[in-house]
Amino acid sequence: MEIRTLRYFLAVAREENMSRAAEILHVTQPTLSKQLKSLEEELGKKLFTRHSFSIKLTEEGILLRNRAEDLVSMADKIEQEFVSLDDISGGDLYLGLAESYQLRFLARAIKTFKESYPNLHYHITSGDTEQLSEKTEKGLLDFVVLVEQPDIRKYEYIEFPQADTWGLIIPENDPLAKKESIRLDDLIGLPLFCSDQAWNGDIKKWAGSRFSELQLEGSFRLSYNGSIFTMEGLGYLLTYDHLIDTSKNNGLAFRPLSPKLENKIYFAWNRYQAFTPIAERFLSHLKVLVL
Repeated sequence: MEIRTLRYFLAVAREENMSRAAEILHVTQPTLSKQLKSLEEELGKKLFTRHSFSIKLTEEGILLRNRAEDLVSMADKIEQEFVSLDDISGGDLYLGLAESYQLRFLARAIKTFKESYPNLHYHITSGDTEQLSEKTEKGLLDFVVLVEQPDIRKYEYIEFPQADTWGLIIPENDPLAKKESIRLDDLIGLPLFCSDQAWNGDIKKWAGSRFSELQLEGSFRLSYNGSIFTMEGLGYLLTYDHLIDTSKNNGLAFRPLSPKLENKIYFAWNRYQAFTPIAERFLSHLKVLVL
């Protein structure tokens, strides 16, 4: 199975049309059809269901698409790593980031690093701890920012200097906005928004034996999306301070949880990672700054 064939397959899966995919790939349609037929024969599975004007993935095709995306990304990363070996002015960094206002420390580090390496290119993936850890272990990310203390058997890490504070995003005209802090009793009976990871982790620990009394209205991986639903009166968002604009007259307010709930975040990398030169230089730069 060749990487080129997987690229062909992904193009057809994305476009759902053989002619458009062939045009994008700069190959003839018969050539593309032949490559995909060979791929199906090699795997012994039908990957597409062909209709009059479109092509849809079968269940086997969906499985291959998920695997092929990682394989092609890995191949691209390897090629870029070798190209960058002789580039003393830059290269590519792959970063996986959780949501936190403390990312400003990382952004500042990248900015000062680019003064010495102007040809630095960085690629950002956002996600929760499970998603980012999986990509790191596959070698698709150089560094990752996690909201859970990394497993020292797998990772080395640097701790960010501050902590993120949990609280509730509330419409500014809501009676709860008059409170200085939000206690568990205030949340009982409210439709709440939160990430699945935090709901079953930090919030569950904070609520203790009364966790079952809380009502999860909907889950969001991105706090901004949850704040839109809050603004429209569908519920209340549990998230970190500083992630949502709650300045005066913006329509929303933030109130911290009581008792206080905080998270440390960590800049981590695979303990057995083989770094590219630019990644190794960036890590040295970050260690000097200590974030």
